[in-house]
Amino acid sequence: MRYFVAVAEELNFGRAAERLLIAGPSLSQQIKALERDLGVRLFDRDRRSVSLTPAGAALLPHTRALLERAEDLQRCAERLSGSESVRLGYVNWLPPDLTARTAGVARLHLDAWVAPSHTQAARVAAGSLDLAVCWVRTEDVERHGLHARLLGADRLYAVSAGDDTSEVAARDTAVLLDADTTSWSSWNVYAELLARDTGARAVRISDGGITGPAFFDHVRSIGLPVVNSPKGQTTPLPPDLVQRPVVAPRIHWTWSLVRRENEDRPAVLAAAEALCADVGDLGLGAPDSWLPEGDPHRR
Repeated sequence: MRYFVAVAEELNFGRAAERLLIAGPSLSQQIKALERDLGVRLFDRDRRSVSLTPAGAALLPHTRALLERAEDLQRCAERLSGSESVRLGYVNWLPPDLTARTAGVARLHLDAWVAPSHTQAARVAAGSLDLAVCWVRTEDVERHGLHARLLGADRLYAVSAGDDTSEVAARDTAVLLDADTTSWSSWNVYAELLARDTGARAVRISDGGITGPAFFDHVRSIGLPVVNSPKGQTTPLPPDLVQRPVVAPRIHWTWSLVRRENEDRPAVLAAAEALCADVGDLGLGAPDSWLPEGDPHRR
């Protein structure tokens, strides 16, 4: 029914799919399934236009009323259960004690769509998520009207061919930037600032090799230790590659918990506080620690 209302309001399957954050073919199939269940055609559609049929126009206000009643029922159930549902999105990292931290405060619902940092931050701003664990810059926080608190941090290391596991200076490493800015927008910003500030060599690629087997191939071909991204922090290395600590400076990637600045739902605020309480500075305040310009946790 939500899909029906979205298409009826947009009169365009592509825009409705973007609004609902689902694939266009899936939306079309769901509408056809609803039409079969109801026994009426809801839309007239061709390659150029979409319009409501008389049956669709007649059913639209009833559908909206049903959805409002369903939302009222959900809110009532949440009040009776003593806790509200809070939607949390993430990129690839979550605190291991996530559930324990929020128990008794809110019912945490982990969103199934694992997306890049900039996408998750935008979803919080748009209201499809209440909270997100992602990498943001101060300008992102201000532009989207968000509030960011430190939740976690990764100390990034370099991957090198051979068997030398000694420390390596940041200026003697390489960092990859991928042409796919949809997937790697946040990482590319971070990598460019890392190269600018430390003298690391920026290497542009176009094969998605920021992680995975393609990343290992780049390490072998570049001939320098290559900085590993947060998405590759726990990936096992092939036997011909080793991990090397990066120093001068020690480079970090931060994970922020973001919410809307004007958020007033007690469950969301309580969940955010429970997750970020007593996190500390995670070593980011050390003299040899590096965070990029614009990181909201940079001192």
